[in-house]
Amino acid sequence: QVQLVESGGGLVQPGGSLRLSCAASGFTFSTYAMSWYRQAPGKERELVAGISSTGSSTDYAASVKGRFTISRDNAKKTVYLQMNSLKVEDTAVYYCKTRVWSGYWLDYWGQGTQVTVSS
Repeated sequence: QVQLVESGGGLVQPGGSLRLSCAASGFTFSTYAMSWYRQAPGKERELVAGISSTGSSTDYAASVKGRFTISRDNAKKTVYLQMNSLKVEDTAVYYCKTRVWSGYWLDYWGQGTQVTVSS
């Protein structure tokens, strides 16, 4: 079965950096696009960044463009989110997501990892 396991979250001061990882299993990772979402308390889940199956194309939310970088290693079946110049407003639970074809499209989510930016 499809599994997505995030790691790398934690507490960091404003201006600091973190790298999130999402280890995938149960599907042909190199075939599918991957994305990172986040959800802050009391807010809706929002798309942060996406990456194509080969890694050749990426996209970012305006709020993180220039500070965050999404990447993937298809050999390791892992997608990353490098977060630099973190701000208090980046505090959220970060989720890894993919959409897999199994006769129809199904969305799969990881369990999330907490990122807290605070002094």
